Amino acid sequence: MKIEEIRALWGPNYYSRYPVIYMLLDIGKLEEKPSDMVPDMKDRLLKLMPSIMEHRCSPGHIGGFLERIERGTWAGHIVEHVAIELQCLANMEVGFGKTIGTDAKGVYKVVFRYRDQEVGVEAGKAAVKIVDALFKNKPIKIEPIIARLKVIREENIFGPSTYSIIKEAESRGIPHIRLNKQSYVQLGHGINQRRIQATMVDNTSAIGVEIADDKEQTKEILDEAGIPVPMGRSVDSLEGAFLVAKDINYPVTVKPLVGHHGKGITANVKNDGELKIAFNSAKKFHELIVVEKHLEGFDHRLLVINGELVAAARRETASVEGDGRSTIRELIDVVNEDPRRGIGHEKVLTEIKIDYMTKRLLKHQNLKLTDILPDGSMLYLKSTANLSTGGCSIDVTDEVHPHIKRMAERISEIININVMGIDVVAPHLRRPLKETGGGIIEVNAAPGFRMHLEPYSGARRNVAKPLVDMLFPPEAKSTIPIIAVTGTNGKTTTVRLIAHILKYAGKSVGMCCTDGIEIGNQVVLEGDYSGPSGARHILTEPLVDHAVLEVARGGILRRGLGYDESDIGVFLNISADHLGLDGLNTLEDLADLKSVVVDNIKPKGFAVLNADDELVMKSIDKIKANIILFSLDNTNPVLLTHISNDGIAVTVKDGNIILRKGAIDMKIARISNVPITFGGKALFNIANTLAAVGATYAVGIDIKTIQTSLVTFNSSTGQLPGRANLIDVGSFKVLIDYGHNPSAIESLAGLIPHLTNGRKINVGSGTGNRRDEDILNFGRNMGKMYDEIILCDSDPRDRKPGETAELAREGVLSSDFPKKNIQIVLDEGEAIQTALEMANEGDLVVIQANYIKEAIHIVLEYKEKLLAKSKKRT
Repeated sequence: MKIEEIRALWGPNYYSRYPVIYMLLDIGKLEEKPSDMVPDMKDRLLKLMPSIMEHRCSPGHIGGFLERIERGTWAGHIVEHVAIELQCLANMEVGFGKTIGTDAKGVYKVVFRYRDQEVGVEAGKAAVKIVDALFKNKPIKIEPIIARLKVIREENIFGPSTYSIIKEAESRGIPHIRLNKQSYVQLGHGINQRRIQATMVDNTSAIGVEIADDKEQTKEILDEAGIPVPMGRSVDSLEGAFLVAKDINYPVTVKPLVGHHGKGITANVKNDGELKIAFNSAKKFHELIVVEKHLEGFDHRLLVINGELVAAARRETASVEGDGRSTIRELIDVVNEDPRRGIGHEKVLTEIKIDYMTKRLLKHQNLKLTDILPDGSMLYLKSTANLSTGGCSIDVTDEVHPHIKRMAERISEIININVMGIDVVAPHLRRPLKETGGGIIEVNAAPGFRMHLEPYSGARRNVAKPLVDMLFPPEAKSTIPIIAVTGTNGKTTTVRLIAHILKYAGKSVGMCCTDGIEIGNQVVLEGDYSGPSGARHILTEPLVDHAVLEVARGGILRRGLGYDESDIGVFLNISADHLGLDGLNTLEDLADLKSVVVDNIKPKGFAVLNADDELVMKSIDKIKANIILFSLDNTNPVLLTHISNDGIAVTVKDGNIILRKGAIDMKIARISNVPITFGGKALFNIANTLAAVGATYAVGIDIKTIQTSLVTFNSSTGQLPGRANLIDVGSFKVLIDYGHNPSAIESLAGLIPHLTNGRKINVGSGTGNRRDEDILNFGRNMGKMYDEIILCDSDPRDRKPGETAELAREGVLSSDFPKKNIQIVLDEGEAIQTALEMANEGDLVVIQANYIKEAIHIVLEYKEKLLAKSKKRT
């Protein structure tokens, strides 16, 4: 078997509403060898992965997938299920998958859900190796594969604190975007976003964090405020440490001035020999070392969020209890067998590792790992009680004395940290610290939540809730309106017009399209951003209060949508383009793909659909949202039925654009007054305008604003570059338009005769990755419209240079176009220059450019040269 392609789809996509791994898999000769032809396939797979028994598959019951194997199924289908189960065994529970045949023999699309994309991709690759071994009856070990997936998972997944916040946010409909491979996360969108890094939030005091990092400064501040802290100070030498220990008397605790997760900390140091070892251990993490009085009691953590104590836990150090028979190593192994323990943060408890700290503690007690502990004796394996070193937590929130509660909340105000962990050593928290001899040993600016979310014993505390409450109070918004536009032609024009209307209404708009990304009126990135990366840029922009997104076919296929749900989805049209690519062979296939945009609209949102396009209207049954229809024909039966059912429609009547709601017609604009319609001659732009009116009305823009903004938007190179830009070059005119498929060429047919009376000269270029028949049709349509044609080859893709132009030429000539009036100039810039020099008074040069910016520059530069010549003559 051979993996032809494998990638992660990030958002809702052609195959699922959820993120999936897409694999194009060639099973080769196994196409002739389904599973029922392989001896003991089911039993060998079950022995390798017993839990795969749970897979129901199409039979719908436990063991259903194994029944499919017995009856006979193909290797690709088995790969799908094995990839799913590998992720489950690596503690990343997933359940969705599907396998789809293609036109190519033995080639399948294998699709399955993932939690982490890197784990998902690796699981897919490993599944192919496993299934290949099963079909060949070769041995394969699954344990190393699962171990590898767990390592990747630990490198990539959110820690329990970050994950709990995300889950709490999701429960409220607040989306999240991961901003790096660590725990930097955006909650919400645009202007309403908030950002967290683990449990540190975007408005956490930087001064407070700096103070919390400096243990000595923290103690000084708290001591001045009358809060009990252990005596001690920081030193930079072992001699200094000895002096401090002598001054405050043993036992002492030694720790780096700045640190986290208990690294470098040694408690209960009783003499100079132990102090030397502890000092050297702490020195590995910071140059300054704190030596302070050791406090007797248990290690406690108080969690204060937004000035309120929300949880308290007692942390117990990793330990084993002797039984008189087992070695210390064996006792540790038994403890680690607890199903609640796992690697890193995957479970409630972390496995106890035999590290330097453990060996040092054993050495101090003259013990070795091979020694047998007496029955009932307790051995502590770490010098701190951190969960990350194998410790465990017990919830004591309900035991906290009111005096300690008020003290903790006061500390958070004094240090000025809105999410704070306070470490307390005391026998218990039932009485004030001054009565028990306890004290505050440090504060933390990014406290872990795991000990409170999943304590070893005691009540679970949903500490993510008060944090999300703080970030998003009841009246706060977390999202911004998202307007997504798809279709074959007109997407960029519609997106730009919608953005123009919104900006006219005073909105701060983020827009992405095939030209680039604009924030407000500023172009921030140039290039094709009509995919999920463009959406992500917009939604992470803190200045944006409305997002307008062009959503093209390629982005949906390659990565899925760049958002979960939109508020408005616009579906313009479907025509032949990109067919024969990526398994999309028919217009119906293309319509299904693009309908992903309108399938993923919020239930209270709106889908704006072209009632004149049958393929667009076929998507209506799957839409959960409200519907607005638009049509160039106000007698369209589909439109009339929709209106009779109290639906909203945008259409044309008596030369006006109207919005019809029930029996009421609201006049939006006279078509002849809308510049991009060219006096009503550009039907394609009338349709685009209707769609934009529907979308902006749905998002709440008032009619008057829509009316005014339509007449201030035109097809200039500034407002709408490369979309029907008409430039007067003196004695002749130039029309620059991006259209590059047969229907785009055809849509200009109604406009071009009205622009000039002279010859119509075309510069055109097919796109190399289209089917031969589409390039031929592209040429054929040009041959029906123009008097002179210059063909270039600006986008050959996988074809040889010139091959696309020759195909287009063949198409042009098939329309009885005079052979002498066609020429090929492969470079687009040279072809444009040739056409401009060919033009005479009254002619029209139509440039269907691939490189818009360059084409506009060439035309304007040529215009300047003509103007300069004219001035010289005068």
